[in-house]
Amino acid sequence: MKHHFLLHQLFNQPHMVLPDMLHEAVAWAGSRMGVNLHQVHVNVGAVLSHPQAWHDDGDHAEMISPEEQRLQAAQQTGVLVVPVYGVLVSRENNVSLCANQTSYESIRSQINAGVNDPRVEAIVLELDSPGGAVTGCFELVADIVAAKALKPIHAIVHFSAFSAAYAIASACTSITLSESAGVGSVGVIMKHADFSQQLAADGIVVTTFFRGARKNDLAADAPLTDEVVAVVDQRMDGYYGKFVDTVAANRNLSADAVRATEAGLFFGQAAIDAGLADTLESQQAAINRIAAGVASKRASGNRTRGARAAAAAMAMAAQL
Repeated sequence: MKHHFLLHQLFNQPHMVLPDMLHEAVAWAGSRMGVNLHQVHVNVGAVLSHPQAWHDDGDHAEMISPEEQRLQAAQQTGVLVVPVYGVLVSRENNVSLCANQTSYESIRSQINAGVNDPRVEAIVLELDSPGGAVTGCFELVADIVAAKALKPIHAIVHFSAFSAAYAIASACTSITLSESAGVGSVGVIMKHADFSQQLAADGIVVTTFFRGARKNDLAADAPLTDEVVAVVDQRMDGYYGKFVDTVAANRNLSADAVRATEAGLFFGQAAIDAGLADTLESQQAAINRIAAGVASKRASGNRTRGARAAAAAMAMAAQL
């Protein structure tokens, strides 16, 4: 049953992901099903280097999740780093195509934790992703737009933010990438597998009974009809328009300018020239700059509080 669910997630579903990654996922799923479908660093200590750690509190020892470790580190530095790595899925257990994947709900949860923690003054999304699912992406983007009104949320592309990952980056306060890092791929892709000819060659006839004209659309045991293609095209146009409008609004670009990228990939300075990024800087330099800004803000706040305390003491002494 899990295998069928995997195929459902891959086929006949719009994706905002690089084509090569989708090809690889399809080939992998085919191998699991016995079908040949091959087609033509942030310095926060152990937070990012160890998947889990143990917290020993007296007689009680408990495992600390990577998310909790990152938040604890952020409470000291004032900067919460949220990794956005690998294939993006709506929920953590939705596909499990590979070990390297991130869910939209996990990103949202970590951002919310940072926004609600007064010790966190800035949030950094560190992106290295080819993109992923359409489902859940635009909702997360809207949440990031709302959250950055409360605290700055910076995107550091280390080293890729394509398609759905770029939709996420576009919602951030700023986008920084290095000379070899890339962004873009503002487009939508979907695959359909037609096994009807293979079934016929094997002497297999599949009969499907259904009600509702659209119920059997995109069935893998029948060729696509012109009517089904038209329905799919309308759906793809809708998602593509949503993606284009989202990037245009977030990056203060015209929709025509975003469409003119033709889902191309932009690296380094070319991404900045296209309006898809803001700063050309190494990942370490970017995080150092953001951390230094937070440290300066904290120091200024301490000086202000100290001056207020001194003024209050002088006023009290004058009354004595």
